[in-house]
This record gives sequence, structure tokens and C-alpha cells, in this order.
Amino acid sequence: MRICKGKTKHPGPARQETLDTLFQGRLKVVQRKGGYRFSIDTLLLAHFVKVQGREKIVDLGAGNGVISLVLAFLYPAVRVVGLEIQEEMVQRALRSVSLNRLRERVEILLGDVCSVKEILPPQSFDVAICNPPYRGPASGRINPDPEKRVARHEIKGQLMDFLHAGSYLLPRGGRIALVYPATRMPDLLLAMRQAAIEPKRLRLVHSFEGAAATLVLAEGIKGAGSELKILPPLVVYTKERQYAPEIKAMLGA
Repeated sequence: MRICKGKTKHPGPARQETLDTLFQGRLKVVQRKGGYRFSIDTLLLAHFVKVQGREKIVDLGAGNGVISLVLAFLYPAVRVVGLEIQEEMVQRALRSVSLNRLRERVEILLGDVCSVKEILPPQSFDVAICNPPYRGPASGRINPDPEKRVARHEIKGQLMDFLHAGSYLLPRGGRIALVYPATRMPDLLLAMRQAAIEPKRLRLVHSFEGAAATLVLAEGIKGAGSELKILPPLVVYTKERQYAPEIKAMLGA
């Protein structure tokens, strides 16, 4: 899915980066031109997760730090820690944090979700959020760019690794929210329960009204009882191929 965002050339080395903006220029994100670049999935997830008061949030597989930045922008009282395995993406995320003057509330750490117990203490967050790789390690064409390859394929971490990390970092009653392909929804729900995360809210994302769902937004609670709420479908585009009103509101348009 495309995303509507402002873009200016970033004065980085050899112009290999862009400075993209969200919310009518109020949030800035440094990205590599040929590397992994965020899509609308990020904003859908950031608006889907429930956040309250001064909660502490962990962003597992933070990438360029977009979800961490968006959540800090939307919720001025929260603190966010992003964990990302790719050092270059961590460095760009840290620069974005500084550009947006969010260093007091957003921290980006270099680390592997598979080794989370060596990096962060247990039950130290209220909310976990992640946009994990969508494809298996041998699924589809493997991108030659290492940044895109790790972000899109389960090479450095599988879905279960992210869920186990979230379960470790959350107390009983803590919440985790994810976005995942709709075609893999059975895998997602099964894995959540195996990680002691009970699915509680679910919303399917459709490109157009009447089209098959492409994504699923899911939120679960650690140690909760079974009762799942299915929310109304989220449609991204109108029949004129413009963003639907709900999406425009998310973009701050």
C-alpha cells in the first residue's frame, strides 16, 4: 500500500537518504533511498494499538523508528523504547529522534529480539508493538538488499520470536499489538496463544470496499481469558483511489 507523505532530499552523504515527513510536516523520518522504507502498515498499527496515560511502550523490530516516533507524537506522555537488529537503521532512527526533539521520551537500542533477556528486564513495559517480517525465510523472492531482506523475511527473527519477546517484557495484563498478512491470520492467532497472549481485538484491512482483506491488525493481552472482539473492517481507498476519510484522519491530512 502506498502512503502519502512529504519528502525532501536529506543532506546526507552522496544524497543516499531522504527526509520524509508525516502529519503535514510535523514529524520527520530519515530513510535510505534504496533501503527498507515504511509503508501505511505502520500508521495503521500505531492508530490501532490502545495507549493510556504515561505507559511505557516497546517497539520490537523498530526499523527506522517510525512506529516509535509516531506513538511519541500521538501520545505526548508516553515513553518508547525501540529494539532493532540492524545497526544502520538504528543510527537513522536515532537521528530522526533528535530531529523531532524526542530524545527524552524515545530510546532506540541495537539488539536482537531473540536475545531480549540480555538487553531488557522482564515485565518492564505496559505495551509491546511490532510489525514483524511477513514472509518465511524461503517464501517468495529474497531481496538482494540486506536491509529489505531482514525486514521482510523471517531471517533474523520469526513471528514466535517477537511474541515471546513481547510476552517476556509484559506483565500479566500487558498488551501487544501487531500487523500481519491476512492470509497468515491463523498462524498469528495460534502463535499468540502459544506465547500466553490471548487475542482480544481484531480488525481486517481491505484496500477497497468489497475486496479481500490484505492485512490483519491484532491486539492481545498477556494472561487474559478468551473473548475476541472483531472490529468493523478498515478500508484504505475509495473507489476513486483516494484515501478513505478514516485514513486521511490518521495521516493528519
